[in-house]
Amino acid sequence: MAAVDRPTAETSGEDAEDVRLMQLAGSGDMAAFERLVERHQSLVIGTIGRMLGDTTDAEDLAQQVFIRVWRSAGRYVARAKFTTWLLTITRNLVFNEIRRRKRHNVVSLQPEQDAEERPVADQQTAEPDASLLNKELDAAIRAAIAELPETQRLAVVLRRYEQLSYEEIATVLHQTVPAVKSLLFRARTALRERLARYLDA
Repeated sequence: MAAVDRPTAETSGEDAEDVRLMQLAGSGDMAAFERLVERHQSLVIGTIGRMLGDTTDAEDLAQQVFIRVWRSAGRYVARAKFTTWLLTITRNLVFNEIRRRKRHNVVSLQPEQDAEERPVADQQTAEPDASLLNKELDAAIRAAIAELPETQRLAVVLRRYEQLSYEEIATVLHQTVPAVKSLLFRARTALRERLARYLDA
């Protein structure tokens, strides 16, 4: 049986369930492991997809994350929230993938069309369709996030999309809380500059 810390009074019900499932997985219970995957695959795939700027390789990389979880289950000790530990594994693999892409000159994210080239949904109307504008803005935001340095990018993804606390992000990134706040400040400044034409509209 894996040596897993007992959940404390402060441990949330969700995290206590994750710890219980990891204990079972650590003793070889595949059904418990599959339940863990079901609970957290959207978190992992979503984080990877936003980090890489596309979802092409997100599922394959997520599978690698959960293979590592399975292999580590017997040694797992609940020193932090399970999701924080899971995201630390995700960080390591996604940073490796980003660096691999850079070495091979792989472009991670480009909008399907340049914003200026996007057609107006109905040429008869004076204003672009609202849904088209929303898609254009969403693509611009994803493109701007994809241009951030990888550590800033992950801090933004975890804060904006996963609503992690500064403390949780600091644990995932192996940074202090003030360092995380500084990363997010620099990232938000860069994003405002890149999205200025949308913000000033």
